Amino acid sequence: MSYWDDPKIREFNNLDLLAKQVVEGFIIGLHKSPFHGFSVEFAEHRIYNQGESTKNIDWKVFARTNKLFTKRFEEETNLRCQIVIDTSSSMYFPERKAGDKNYLNKLYFSSLAAASLMQLLQKQRDAFGLSLFDETVYTHSQCKSSTTHYRLLLNYLEKKLNSPVPLVTTSTSQALHQIAESIHKRSLVIIFSDMFETSDEQNAMFTSLQHLKHNMHEVILFHVTDKKLELDFNFEDRPYLFVDLETGNEVKLQAGLVKESYRKESNLLLKNLKMKCLQYKIDFVEADINEGFHPILQKYLVKRSKMKVG
Repeated sequence: MSYWDDPKIREFNNLDLLAKQVVEGFIIGLHKSPFHGFSVEFAEHRIYNQGESTKNIDWKVFARTNKLFTKRFEEETNLRCQIVIDTSSSMYFPERKAGDKNYLNKLYFSSLAAASLMQLLQKQRDAFGLSLFDETVYTHSQCKSSTTHYRLLLNYLEKKLNSPVPLVTTSTSQALHQIAESIHKRSLVIIFSDMFETSDEQNAMFTSLQHLKHNMHEVILFHVTDKKLELDFNFEDRPYLFVDLETGNEVKLQAGLVKESYRKESNLLLKNLKMKCLQYKIDFVEADINEGFHPILQKYLVKRSKMKVG
């Protein structure tokens, strides 16, 4: 069962409450998992690293938990994280069916994942910004950690979710070049995109990802898909009319006749993405919208634990 199947998650209709439910569930699970070392005492403490000064150790916390934590002070400079979301028309797949109460498309998934990440970042007093792009970057905020800033970014996301624009293509490379030049060096850049681009466009995109790395940014690329339909092509063996959401182009196909060749091409695409990301030292993560948000939050925590913050 995916996390989205939980009725407690679906009963709310705004990103803030949904994100709180996701984060609370994740933190509860974190305490029960091998990742319990990532303390959720984010706001006031961090785990003590062997060899550093002991003057800021919180001995009261040690008495309760038998673990060493140091106090964190307001003047400390923490992580800066820029969350980047592809909002081109292909991100609205799958389209809503009449009466479907469990509707979740790629953009909704990415937005809720972003809202959940922002809550974790805020708990850690880390600064976060948001960039939304399709053919251009049309929303871009600097990194801050205030509640007012968090609310503003949620408003940007909800506004986009409630105002879909059809037949909008994407220019990932141009967007990432612009973002690379406009954010603080040594930031963590988290990208949500379905990566449905031509070979030439992908080459240009990896040039822009190199630009991010050249500017000393760490990058996590979440490849957002409906895996069952978009990669595995699990459609019934009957005729379909497939429509390109970005161009409007249509093609009629018998699903069973093209399934094998389609899966071969999609596997080749995925393999190429993984190899390129490995080559450029970019964290590549498959994000199936049917598998929930916990893998995304866990990947962020693992990445953050490896970064020097300051």
